[in-house]
Amino acid sequence: MRHFRANPITTQKPDRTFVTEADTAVERLIRERIADTFPDHGVVGEEYGEDGGAASVRWFVDPIDGTHNFLRGVPIFATLLGVERDGELQAGIVSAPALGGRWYAWRGGGAWGSGRLAGALADGAPRRLHVTAIADLAEAQVVYAGTQDVIESGEAPGFEALLAAAWRERGFGDFWGYSLVAEGAAEVMVEVGLSIWDAAAPVVLVEEAGGRVTDFAGRRIFDGGTTLATNGVIHEAVRSMLVTASQAMPEGGVPE
Repeated sequence: MRHFRANPITTQKPDRTFVTEADTAVERLIRERIADTFPDHGVVGEEYGEDGGAASVRWFVDPIDGTHNFLRGVPIFATLLGVERDGELQAGIVSAPALGGRWYAWRGGGAWGSGRLAGALADGAPRRLHVTAIADLAEAQVVYAGTQDVIESGEAPGFEALLAAAWRERGFGDFWGYSLVAEGAAEVMVEVGLSIWDAAAPVVLVEEAGGRVTDFAGRRIFDGGTTLATNGVIHEAVRSMLVTASQAMPEGGVPE
């Protein structure tokens, strides 16, 4: 947190996104801790790539999810850690220090929130998280990340149809959108262009809270494409809307 709102040293990566000294410092620290504690585990991180790719257990590290927020002094950023064994995601943690929230989950153990934002109980104990049972999109809250990414991906028609059909829509993007679905504060989170280190922890969190996460085609693929997280009840209805509306819009933007 000492780098937050402190004008950290920043460089621009080839993809035009930014990386700060805090991003690299946090990832180095996490990698060191994993190497010391679990020397046979692999690590895949946003800033330093992959080590130990043949390991049966791999950690996925996003040192600061929401770097641009961090740069501008917006407190919506978090460190994401996910872990998989033999290709299956097993656990994840989302830690948002500026918001005072932490969300975590593990297979068979449920999803939990601690800290003031994540809704800890009055005595400070973690709270068990669960998605809502809302089955009507007209009663659902939809959250999403950057709209420009959706437009550039070619998914704008489906996305616009979804927003028009929802009760309410807001741009609570990045990690927080998935946390809101897991908490039962939103029913749908839509995002495109995620890398595995962005998705690993939120996927476990939403699924252990009773929700569902797939790409727009309904596959459990979370590296570079589309991502849809829901309360599960309305997942197929939302997915169908996203796909159908986008497929009906030919090049040039005139519906068939």
